[in-house]
Amino acid sequence: MIIIGIAGGTGSGKTTVARKIMENFPKEKVALIPQDSYYKCAPAGLSLKELRLLNYDHPEAFDWELLYSHIADLKTGKAIEQPVYSILTCDRSNETIHVEPAEVIIVEGIMALYKKEIRDLMDLRIYVDADSDERLIRVIERDVIERGRTARIVMERYLRVLKPMHREFIEPTKEYADLIIPQGGENERAISIMRNYVRNLM
Repeated sequence: MIIIGIAGGTGSGKTTVARKIMENFPKEKVALIPQDSYYKCAPAGLSLKELRLLNYDHPEAFDWELLYSHIADLKTGKAIEQPVYSILTCDRSNETIHVEPAEVIIVEGIMALYKKEIRDLMDLRIYVDADSDERLIRVIERDVIERGRTARIVMERYLRVLKPMHREFIEPTKEYADLIIPQGGENERAISIMRNYVRNLM
């Protein structure tokens, strides 16, 4: 089993890189563990408007204990029930996704490399880098189309939350990466090198 961590800022292209890795293997041989699934349950008593104002780009927003135990379980050959988190409701669903151990486990998220105990479970650590302006454009496109937000709201949130959190917590994890992929998911040459490296590990 190979466990790959893919970190990087919001809009950097992490999901694209993960997808391009997965395309190289039969579906049953790869399992994806999105860190977004491991946000903590919503605090009781808050309205949806209040929940949307919370900082979801801070380390305290994640259920690290559950994420660690699930990766450790997969590594030892145990299946897990991965939580399902809704961005629209800002809370976990009652449903879960059954995930079986696979030859390649991909842990993808903004802070996938943040916790040492989780990094230590990984065989390959990747940081997907991208220019801040490009990341902002991607975030605007995504949030306007998929989440119904206005460009102004997205930019205000970027300046208030995403940018400072990226500088404080996400970008520093670059030093733990074995491989840094500049230009995000569009860097075909770097992704090709990464694919060959993963094949050699197997």
